[in-house]
Amino acid sequence: MSDWPEGWSDDDRGRYGRGSASAQPEGARVMRQIRRGQAGPPGQGPAAPPHGGRVPPQPSYVDGRGHDAYGDPGGGYDSGYNTGQVYGTPGGRGPGGPGGRGPRPAPNWRRRIKVTAITVVTVLVVTAVGTYFWADSKLNREVDLSKVIDRPEAGEGTNYLIVGSDSREGMSDEEKKKLHTGSAEGKRTDSMMILHTGGNGSTLISLPRDSDVEIPSFVGSESGKRYEATGRHVKLNAAYAEDGPELLVRTVEHNTGLRIDHYVEIGFAGFANIVDAVGGVEMDIPQDIKDTKSGADFEKGRQTLNGEQALAFVRTRYALAGSDLDRTKNQQKFLSALAGQVATPSTVLNPFKLYPTMGAGLDSLIVDKDMGLFDLADMFWAMKGVSGGDGTSMNMPIAGSAGNGNLQWDTAKVKRLVEQLKNDETVTVSGN
Repeated sequence: MSDWPEGWSDDDRGRYGRGSASAQPEGARVMRQIRRGQAGPPGQGPAAPPHGGRVPPQPSYVDGRGHDAYGDPGGGYDSGYNTGQVYGTPGGRGPGGPGGRGPRPAPNWRRRIKVTAITVVTVLVVTAVGTYFWADSKLNREVDLSKVIDRPEAGEGTNYLIVGSDSREGMSDEEKKKLHTGSAEGKRTDSMMILHTGGNGSTLISLPRDSDVEIPSFVGSESGKRYEATGRHVKLNAAYAEDGPELLVRTVEHNTGLRIDHYVEIGFAGFANIVDAVGGVEMDIPQDIKDTKSGADFEKGRQTLNGEQALAFVRTRYALAGSDLDRTKNQQKFLSALAGQVATPSTVLNPFKLYPTMGAGLDSLIVDKDMGLFDLADMFWAMKGVSGGDGTSMNMPIAGSAGNGNLQWDTAKVKRLVEQLKNDETVTVSGN
């Protein structure tokens, strides 16, 4: 029985697939017909199409066991679109598909803000504590006020004795020449002030270095030996030269009756370094000043002074009509302006300026053993208040010259001034 379709001969079979040697073109090949339904009875032609002439169902390439024509499970051709592989995610794990992560949860902002706030507060506390201990360790607590004898009773408020010395300790020859300090050995007081802080504003009182004072009995700061009073009168700065800060405090207390609570001293180099660290201090100089001894050379008007210029300005007295009294007024103005500059937000909130300023200042200050950072801050804020109008600045009231050429204090005014300071009252006494 032949497997070839009806109408095909063996010649046709041989010719199919081998080509034809005939010059005539090969006729149209008769393609095998795929029968969709049952064949009709012989001689009656094909049976009527099933489904009433409609499009028949497409054949399935999957056998009854779930395998396709190639023997693969799953059945039939898979383009990959139904698995998500078109997106490059193996296993069909595209967005929203099997195994996907699903929608991202909303962030917990309350928790994030809380964690951030705790972190910021922790950093600030650690920084503040670290800064406090660093600054406290740099204070030079060299003055022992417990060695001062026969002290007046304490009053209201706090009294600071602020001293500017001409100490050249640690300065090179080049620095001495640049700052016009000379090369004198030891150190003497170049300026002295009493700063009173309390509930009625601050009062800054300059004590002229040539003030006539009596040296009282005292105990030597180094020897511990007691020296009895002899009634001798000297210039105020001589007390410091004789036995240092302790005798100076003892002399001021004896001649005023006002108890000194804290002592603060700064030398030439330290003063200039603080001014440079803060970026200079703006001053309104009331007149032209030229002094070869201090190195001052200024024209009248507002200008910013660096460390070298500032030191020359506060030391100048020979070019001023009032000599030492005018110099003390300039010192008050400058120190108040310096304190105001240090306490500005541009310094306090800028670590690149704050830490160099604190380092320069604390390294160069000499204070008493009971002095703390809060006391030092109180002193600076009080001085700033004086420059801002919340306080009074004055010279110690002067009556004239004493018989030895020193400046004689006005005894009645000084007594009233001290009483007002002790009671923390508003100062009404005027100075020179």
